[in-house]
Amino acid sequence: MNVLFIGGTGIVSSACTRLALQRGIRLTLLRRGKHAADWAAGAETLHADINDPPAVARALQGRRFDVVVNWIAFTQADIERDLALFRGLTRQYIFISSASAYQKPATDYLITESTPLANPHWDYSRNKIACEERLLKAYRDEGFPITIVRPSLTYGETLIPLVINSWAERSYTVVDRMLKGKKVIVPGDGSSLWVITHDSDFAKGFVGLLGHEQSIGHAFHITTDEVLSWNQLYRIVGTAVGVEPRIVHIPSDFMVACLPDMEGTLVGDKAVSVVFDNSKIKRFVPDYVATMRFAQGIRQSLAWFDADPARKLIDSEANATWDKLIDNYERGLQEAVASFQRS
Repeated sequence: MNVLFIGGTGIVSSACTRLALQRGIRLTLLRRGKHAADWAAGAETLHADINDPPAVARALQGRRFDVVVNWIAFTQADIERDLALFRGLTRQYIFISSASAYQKPATDYLITESTPLANPHWDYSRNKIACEERLLKAYRDEGFPITIVRPSLTYGETLIPLVINSWAERSYTVVDRMLKGKKVIVPGDGSSLWVITHDSDFAKGFVGLLGHEQSIGHAFHITTDEVLSWNQLYRIVGTAVGVEPRIVHIPSDFMVACLPDMEGTLVGDKAVSVVFDNSKIKRFVPDYVATMRFAQGIRQSLAWFDADPARKLIDSEANATWDKLIDNYERGLQEAVASFQRS
């Protein structure tokens, strides 16, 4: 099987790259960067910017692929570009959407692939929905062979995936706060249920869809079946580093009022309960099962950080923002209590 990954070097996509190569898939990576990662050994790399369609067309001239996966398509314009590039050149085009596209607020706690797509709180999610709608039109009108995959929060060894944290290369920040005895923020009362999937588990389901003819025209989410509250998730991380985290519960509405940029990732995603029904991916990929429990996966992540102290980058700006948020919330709470006691 001849597969093209556009991107393929992120946390989720790199795990899929590794597994695809392990399973003997002939894999080509189309990417801008020149640096070759050890885990991509065995893949052919083509250097071109997907946002430069003439350069991509030159790089892919004369090539056809059984499967094209775009890990970095975010807007409808990206989809129009890909339709122009890959019409007639692939038997399956896989679009990476997002589970955040599912209905917010939810009308049912259990999310299936037929749950409506509607998220008024996050532009990122609305753009993913628009991409899906354009691809479905291409499938209906011209038979363009799409498969849609909607990951939820997925992590690997380089990420500490807690809800109020710095992301990218500075996700150790929340662990550093725990170790220093500083307070950490959990939205609401911390009882919202959430699903955090290890990249090695996601890859098993995803690679099983490559070249899967029956998956054409379908959408899938691929998550763990382990459901935990945010309180539990924070305490599991605390246990792994030997401390009891000093959790401060702050309503999401309060946080968004103070920091409007947080609306998408909180009200539009991580502050609400999500429980996924994975029956569909298991039906299409019968050997799919998520086996990495969060307590095990987070210890692997922490070991990666411990292996090189230079990896433990701290987001000082985020720390200052959280300290200010906690201070203002607790001060307001104290004043409200005092006001009621006086009345």
